[in-house]
Amino acid sequence: MAMTASSGAALGAGNLASAGQAERSPFLRTTELLAPYQPAKPLITLSLGEPQHPVPDFVGPVLAGHTAEFGRYPIAKGIEPFRRAVAAWLSSRFQLARPVDPESEVMVLNGSREGLFFAAITAARYVAPRKGRPAILMPNPFYPAYGAGARAAGCEQIYLPTTLANGFLPDLDSIDEATLARTVAFFIASPANPQGSVASREYFTRLKQLADRYGFMILSDECYSEIYTREAPGSALECAGPDFTNVVAFQSLSKRSNLPGMRVGFAAGDKTFLAAFHELRNVAAPQVPVPLQHVAVAAYSDEAHVEENRRLYRVKFDFADQILGNRYGYKRPAGGFCVWLDVSDRGGDEAASIRLYRDAGVRVIPGSYLAREQADGSNPGAGYIRLALVSDSQSTAEAMHRLVETLG
Repeated sequence: MAMTASSGAALGAGNLASAGQAERSPFLRTTELLAPYQPAKPLITLSLGEPQHPVPDFVGPVLAGHTAEFGRYPIAKGIEPFRRAVAAWLSSRFQLARPVDPESEVMVLNGSREGLFFAAITAARYVAPRKGRPAILMPNPFYPAYGAGARAAGCEQIYLPTTLANGFLPDLDSIDEATLARTVAFFIASPANPQGSVASREYFTRLKQLADRYGFMILSDECYSEIYTREAPGSALECAGPDFTNVVAFQSLSKRSNLPGMRVGFAAGDKTFLAAFHELRNVAAPQVPVPLQHVAVAAYSDEAHVEENRRLYRVKFDFADQILGNRYGYKRPAGGFCVWLDVSDRGGDEAASIRLYRDAGVRVIPGSYLAREQADGSNPGAGYIRLALVSDSQSTAEAMHRLVETLG
């Protein structure tokens, strides 16, 4: 069945309450859900995807060496050493048609979240006039910044369900031409949050063909690309052609380098779009302090800490393989650090989340809170819970043992 505008975002009166819930933070909703209960065991939190591995050793010395530069206003596109380090890393990590130009095809971000938000606004201004109300497409479940950016841009939000049946990636062939003709941007996350699915080269190539045909931007969220336990995920930039036309990739040091509090990332790709992106961000977006950019230079020049990071996650996924086995539809994800478990036959995602918190002292997040209800009343996240394996391996293993004992 083709995905139409009405199936993605139109809301009748009966859906207004659920839409209002979907606009709110899934973490706040989880806090409210669990507020009436007290955990029976010491709490282990697996709901928030905040990396908790050690901060790399080089961070402190680099900051100390550049403290005086906190006294300068940063330039919006980033210092030259940062942009060169990013360009070099992209060329060594991915199979690109040509090296990225650090002068025109890289821009520093105050974390990938603000970049994704402002990119939606830029796309709505940047693309040619649409045939109908401009729309921004995104997977469902989705990262809340996508929806927030689409709303700020004044675009219709069209949610593409990502389910087991379609490999937890948007079904590109289900989108009708009328919707594609008014699309200004397509958010894609690979590895996906929460399911950990990874887009293949063929998938990115197909998406790029659609973007070129209909004139929309691909905003590729790749912040989990360095967290994997088997094959390294690819990038949309690998399939973007020699000029990266209509494609921008977003990255962050939060997951790759265990620096969620530093708020440094980058956007790279289509230089014409990035010029318009820079114009908006130069007056509206948070700038990145110069000392933090120097830390990022060191981070993108070092792979040892990233390899150790992957090793620590691999240990926890080994525990998940052993403890969860084939329960709850568990399969080791291709990327990211989340586990997506089907608890639909254990009372559903809210009931299971309450039981785990109250009886086992394990805090997870209901999958329906991470998604938007579709026009047919379905919610692609309903019946699932998300576990973020960010704690130490011992706590993570203990949490999964408690989960199995509690849910059966």
